[in-house]
Amino acid sequence: MDIIRVRDLSVGYDGRPVLGHLDFGIPRGRITVIAGESGSGKSTLLKTLIGLLPPITGDVLLGGQPVDYRSEDDLRRLYARIGVLYQTSALLNSLSLYENIALPLRMRRHGQSAGEESGRVAEMLGRVGLQGSETKFPFELSGGMRKRAAVARAMVLDPEIVFCDEPSAGLDPLTATGIDALLRGLCQKLGMTFVVVTHELRSIERIADRIILIRDGEICFAGGLQDLAKTPDPYVRSFFLRTANP
Repeated sequence: MDIIRVRDLSVGYDGRPVLGHLDFGIPRGRITVIAGESGSGKSTLLKTLIGLLPPITGDVLLGGQPVDYRSEDDLRRLYARIGVLYQTSALLNSLSLYENIALPLRMRRHGQSAGEESGRVAEMLGRVGLQGSETKFPFELSGGMRKRAAVARAMVLDPEIVFCDEPSAGLDPLTATGIDALLRGLCQKLGMTFVVVTHELRSIERIADRIILIRDGEICFAGGLQDLAKTPDPYVRSFFLRTANP
């Protein structure tokens, strides 16, 4: 069952579409990868899916209900159901790891006791392999540890969907493999839905249950890894084989 459904969606800036007439679903409890070359519009689509950029035309349905981007109530409901892992991790260097992860709790869950907060932060750090690191500051962490901390923060409010923007960007191959394994494991253990924007072929191969490939403002492939061998599209084959594009 799809937790998100996109219908005839066009997105862009100042009324000029970057992507047009998109139709696709994001299945619940799976990892969907949105892939494409640099400049293909992946990040623009992500901005719309997380409520930062209203569609030009079309609909985004969350749990079967259209999201009205003009309604503050609708956007609040959207934000309450999603978490976001930003490409830069977006941790605040002036705050400890504990404070960074506790920040969404303090903003959204008023009246929570100190014990409940510390228990939730410890749980999240344990899930991403950073237990015992509460007092460290982001500048004291490696790139991979910062990504893990950002995953913990994105999950701390127990969202239904976690959106990840280039989660392995800037990481060495071994660390990137570890982040991919973390996302795959969280999806399997928690049944959480992940939407991952990336152009990293290795990551796609390791984590994707479903792939949406964008080219020239349109979807040119939607399916699983097992479907790639069946596609007649030379561009799709060249993208995943990393041969010269036709």
